Amino acid sequence: MKKTLIVLFLAISGFVSAQAYKGKGDIKFQVGANIQKWGSGISVANDFGIGENMSYGFVTSYLLNTSEDFGTPKFEDRFDVKARFNANIGNVFKLKNNIDIYPGLDLGLRNFGAHLGARYFFTNGFGVYSEIGFPIAKYKTSPILYENLNNQFVFNIGASFNL
Repeated sequence: MKKTLIVLFLAISGFVSAQAYKGKGDIKFQVGANIQKWGSGISVANDFGIGENMSYGFVTSYLLNTSEDFGTPKFEDRFDVKARFNANIGNVFKLKNNIDIYPGLDLGLRNFGAHLGARYFFTNGFGVYSEIGFPIAKYKTSPILYENLNNQFVFNIGASFNL
């Protein structure tokens, strides 16, 4: 039964003509898990295509669970929002239309950083994504306690939608 489902899935995904990035006018919505050293939570992102290989967007995250080392952080310590710019380069690497790779830069409440993400679309409307992100320049050179939350290497994974 498992082999049959795997073969069926591969056959269907081979015939799907979904596009991971369409260029100008493309709109993506993503929701997923946010995982970092001292906490985990939820991440929500929106990206807007402005050119053949460029997009801008916003990403916000909220940590639901944090390390006991921090006690109980307040809302503002758990929350982060960033504006970001992506270079959508799946077509540069001649990947299939339903796969995109997007390195980018982001400017948030706690740092200036970079990210690298990938999307894989199963259908025209639904796919999965994964991203890593890290700070390049922190606003505080020696962050303490709560200032470390949302100010470190982060891994996001979840669902991506074409709007």
